[in-house]
Amino acid sequence: MVTHHSASPLVSRVRASDADREHVIGVLREAFAEGRLTTGEHIARVGQAYTARTYAELATLSADLPAGSSASPPAPWSSTSAAGLAPTTYRRTNSLAVAALVCSVIPGLPQLAAIVLSIGALRQIRRTSERGTALAVAGLVFATLGLLLTVLLVH
Repeated sequence: MVTHHSASPLVSRVRASDADREHVIGVLREAFAEGRLTTGEHIARVGQAYTARTYAELATLSADLPAGSSASPPAPWSSTSAAGLAPTTYRRTNSLAVAALVCSVIPGLPQLAAIVLSIGALRQIRRTSERGTALAVAGLVFATLGLLLTVLLVH
C-alpha cells in the first residue's frame, strides 16, 4: 500500500512526455517575454526541458517562476477490466490531419495541399502525441491515389 507521503516521490519519477516538455517550454517562453528570465537563462532552461526525462526534472525548471511548477502531475489512472490501466486524459485530434483528409477528396490542387498537410500532421502528432495518425495517413493515401488517377486519365 502506498502512503500519501511516499506518493510524491513516485510521481516525481514518472517519465515526462513530449507534450509535457512543450508545456514547460511554453511557460518558459512566457516568462522570458515578461522579462522574468534573461536570454541565457531561457536558452539554458529550454535545453534542459528538451532533455528532461521525469516530472521532477521539468518541475525544477519553472519552480522559481510565479506560475509555480508547470510540470503537472501525471494523469489520474482508471482501472478497467478490458484495458487494464489507462490514462483518463483526453488527447485532442490534430487539426492538420483533419484538413489533410478533407483536402484529399477534392480533386486537383487541394490534393497537393493534402499531401503537404498530411506530412506536417504526422510530424506534429509524433512530437505532441495528439490523435489523428489514421486521418493523416488516410489523407496522404487518398491524395496520392487521386493525383495518380488524374495523371493516368489525362495522359
